Amino acid sequence: MSQPKFYIPSLDGIRAIAFLIVFLSHAGLNYIIPGGFGVTIFFFLSGYLITTLLRKEYEHYQTINIQSFYLRRILRIWPVFYLVLILGTILTLLGFFKGQIYLHGFLSQFFHYSNYYSIVAHTEGIAMGSGVYWSLAVDEHFYLLFPLFYLFLRRMNVSPRRQAIIFWLLCLVVLIWRCVLVFSLGASPDRIFFASDTRIDMFLYGCALGVIHNPMLDQQYASEKLWKYLFLPLGIMGILFSMMYRPPEFRETFRYTIQALSLYPIFITAIRFPNFGFFQFLNLRWVRFIGLVSYSLYLVHHTVILAIQMYLPNLPMILQGIVSILASFIISCILYYFIESPIAKLRKKFSRS
Repeated sequence: MSQPKFYIPSLDGIRAIAFLIVFLSHAGLNYIIPGGFGVTIFFFLSGYLITTLLRKEYEHYQTINIQSFYLRRILRIWPVFYLVLILGTILTLLGFFKGQIYLHGFLSQFFHYSNYYSIVAHTEGIAMGSGVYWSLAVDEHFYLLFPLFYLFLRRMNVSPRRQAIIFWLLCLVVLIWRCVLVFSLGASPDRIFFASDTRIDMFLYGCALGVIHNPMLDQQYASEKLWKYLFLPLGIMGILFSMMYRPPEFRETFRYTIQALSLYPIFITAIRFPNFGFFQFLNLRWVRFIGLVSYSLYLVHHTVILAIQMYLPNLPMILQGIVSILASFIISCILYYFIESPIAKLRKKFSRS
């Protein structure tokens, strides 16, 4: 498995863990494992990674080629995105999968606003297992706006520290907005969970890490022992607290903020010290490969889980899970080698990094 020219340790492993959290939740362990936290990790990681790459490009060329950025994004996301969506829709229409297809449901996925459709209709009228597309809609909304905003900040000569402060202030605004929705307007949990305007801060926390104290690009500002034995445990404790403290109002407001803040020491330690403790596991070759194919895995896994439950209902849940993960992995490898990998070579032509 070859690595790109600019490779950030542990990120593929973190992707693998995030996917596994989502998979186990969808496979029937949602009462123990919160799949939404896996999505939060993906959001934070996306914010950090894209900011790091945009920062490198700007510092090298004194500009960002926005057109090339969007083209790379299209080549990275859309081929597998639309293939899986259309195949799932066809199989549902033909009766191989349960459910019905409504035009407005399909269009919401096709045009990347399915997160707002999910608030109203949940998974009604869309291909079986394609409800996961809601998070990709949030992703697309972020990627549509952030590069332009970041380029504006750089052209205005805003210092890295002030960039981070701006991102954190925007995160505070989103938190306040969640509180208004929950405490004053009585918004539903789905309104908070799915909407871009209530989840965009998860990306922005990662963006702030990309511009200041970036573990790949900036000097370390605390000792190795502090990161390993103080900040990292505090981050893990913050995550555990956010999961164990259960009041509904807290879960829909402050929980996301605490989780994002707790990810800072986890990401920094994982990237700076990839051979420390559990992080060695993240950098095993096979774990990194799971992270490499995690996009296709994420797209297909819920459909596979529901299909196994549909066609093998008498199989014990643990065996259904094993068959589902194996089938999802095989499908994802096919998608990776025959679609993602060839298109990645084309995408490199538009890359400056």
